[in-house]
Amino acid sequence: MSLSMILPEGAADAERRRRLRRMRSLAVALLLFAALVYLVTLDQGGFWGYVNAGAEASMVGAIADWFAVTALFKHPLGLPIPHTALIPRRKDELGKSLEDFVQENFLQEAVIRDRLAVARISARAAVWLREPQNAARVVAEGSSILTLALNRLRDTDVEALVAEVLIPRLVEEPISPIAGNLLNEILRDDAHHGLVDLALEEGHHWLVHNQETFTEVVGERAPWWSPDRLNEVVTERLHLEAVRWIADIRADPHHRAREALDSLLRQLAADLLAEPRTQERAERLKVRLFEHPQFLASGMAVFDAMKQALLDALADDGGPLRERATAELVRFADRVAADEPLRTRLDSWAADAAVFAVRRYGGELTAVITHTVQRWDGREAAQRIELHVGRDLQFIRINGTIVGGLVGVAIHAISTTVL
Repeated sequence: MSLSMILPEGAADAERRRRLRRMRSLAVALLLFAALVYLVTLDQGGFWGYVNAGAEASMVGAIADWFAVTALFKHPLGLPIPHTALIPRRKDELGKSLEDFVQENFLQEAVIRDRLAVARISARAAVWLREPQNAARVVAEGSSILTLALNRLRDTDVEALVAEVLIPRLVEEPISPIAGNLLNEILRDDAHHGLVDLALEEGHHWLVHNQETFTEVVGERAPWWSPDRLNEVVTERLHLEAVRWIADIRADPHHRAREALDSLLRQLAADLLAEPRTQERAERLKVRLFEHPQFLASGMAVFDAMKQALLDALADDGGPLRERATAELVRFADRVAADEPLRTRLDSWAADAAVFAVRRYGGELTAVITHTVQRWDGREAAQRIELHVGRDLQFIRINGTIVGGLVGVAIHAISTTVL
């Protein structure tokens, strides 16, 4: 069942209709002029005989072409003549033919790559983005889209995704090979030294400024029979030695404690990769961590804080995030503009992406043509198509009138001369 899916006429359609009526009136006027000339010169010889023959042929050509043009959109004079009203009756076949035409002649890999190569997308984009105001505009639009996406992202959906998809998948995935390889890479690059230095710095700072807390904690472990004065002397000495020991470790990159820690971590990495008991303990620890209720709650709290911080940063027009993004975008555009191999790679990636999209979704895109035409009402579709192309088709009627007249004069001249 056909449904009318055509939008109402707008100002542009009103102008098209006005121009169509003007050309149609001109074609009709030529036909009437030919008929008038034919009647006036009827049964006359000599020069007027040529005029009469031309006028007669002009009427024939005009009427024939009127019939041909009209038959595309409706039945001429309302008569159900075969092979007329072609568009209303065969709109579905025409839509399918148009779909095939677009797919076979436009959505081809060679055509797409050629047009993208001519377009020079990366070079033109680089020139445009090198202007700071243009880069800022892109960043602003991207910020708006990202803000909208983050606001649409509900915490309950994220929590459900983590709890029902991510955590069960992480529980099933063996953690030992991943942790062992990661720890090996960290040790190979000495990436853990910065963390060790930070821990020593914070530990030394805490000991220096929290002596009372230290002595209280250590004093609680003293025997009940030990004199208080002796406990004070021992805890003070322990505190002093602990401060000195940590200070020595901080100052000496090759301290035995550091080397012992490195050795311990290397052994742990090896055990995680090859020692079954260590692997089993690591798996149990992983399961306990992921299945603990507080793990999900803490993770969601971190997610909420990061989400809100990002939203605040995106909302600040003159904030550091937008300024940095704009500066990086301009810097990247400068690099693209100066680096021809990079432009070539970017254009190649864009062409590959376009070809992939066409191969995967081209059929669905062109099928929109057929599906849309099928839902059109046949009569209304014919009227709208005529509105767009009918003015040009009126030239067929005008040309038929003129050419028919010339042919009629030529035929009359030949017949008069020969006969």
